[in-house]
Amino acid sequence: MAIQTCFFDMGNVLVHFSHEKMCENMASLTGLETGKIAETLLGSGLQWQLERGQISEEEFHSSFERALGLTVSFEDLKLAAADIFWLNDSIVPLIGELKALGVRLVLLSNTSITHLRFIQERYEFLNLFDALTTSFQVGALKPDPAIYEDALLKANCKPEECFYTDDIEEYVLKARTFGIKAEVYTETESTRLALASLGVALGS
Repeated sequence: MAIQTCFFDMGNVLVHFSHEKMCENMASLTGLETGKIAETLLGSGLQWQLERGQISEEEFHSSFERALGLTVSFEDLKLAAADIFWLNDSIVPLIGELKALGVRLVLLSNTSITHLRFIQERYEFLNLFDALTTSFQVGALKPDPAIYEDALLKANCKPEECFYTDDIEEYVLKARTFGIKAEVYTETESTRLALASLGVALGS
C-alpha cells in the first residue's frame, strides 16, 4: 500500500536542539548556576507542563520567577528558552522532494508554543507541512496515544499508508501499534532508504 502521508518528529530530526544550551542561556540571563536552572526547568517538570499545554507562556514565566526568587524579562526568557535549535540541513531536500511528490506532510512533535514559534520564525521548512500535531495543542506528550490519534486524524489516509520517523525508539514503537510504518531516525540517508523500500519514488 503506497505511502500517502509522512509524519516527522521535530527535535533531532528536522532540527537539532540542546536542553543543556537552554539551561546555559537561562543561567547567563539570571546569573544563576546551570544546575539550578536545570532543576527548575526539567527536574520540577515545568518545561513538560509547557509542552503539554497545561500552562501558558505567561504562567511559565511567573512560575520560573517564583521558583528562583527573581525578576526577569518575559521576552528575554522566551528567547533564552528557544534559542537552542540548529537546522538539520540534510533533511530539508527530502522534505521538498516529498512535497513535490504530493505526499502529505504532518509534524508530530513534543514541543512548546515557545519553541514552535521560534522555529517557524527562523526556518522555512514548516511552511511545506500540511498540518501540525504538537503536544501543547493536543495536551499530551508522546508516547500518549492521544497525540498519535490527532496526527492520524490529520493524515487523510489509513494508518498503514503513513510513514513516521522519530529519533526516540519508544515513540516509534508506539506509532507501530497504530499500524503506522515507523522507523527510528539516525541519519537522513537511512530515512530515504526506508521510504524507498516502501515504494516512495525519491531521487538518488
